[in-house]
Amino acid sequence: MAYPRTRGRTRHRTGPDRATLGIVGVICAVAGFFALGIVLGPLAIVCGWLAMGRAWSPSRPVPALLAVVLGAIDTLLAIIWLAGTSTPGNGMF
Repeated sequence: MAYPRTRGRTRHRTGPDRATLGIVGVICAVAGFFALGIVLGPLAIVCGWLAMGRAWSPSRPVPALLAVVLGAIDTLLAIIWLAGTSTPGNGMF
């Protein structure tokens, strides 16, 4: 008995696909620059990493890579800002 060619493509998918995760990651990273960067930055990194398929492949989708890079910058800036507010004085200097 022959199986149809589309059998491998007809599996049931649960959860968001990779393109959606990449776009959500970019949105979280951009929003994190304005508010809640310490939360939205790591969330953008996770969404981008999942959108890349949890591996650094040569054919990375652009939104996923952008989400990881912007999320990392966002997280780093939030950590620096938090460290600056915990020191005596006003701000970082």
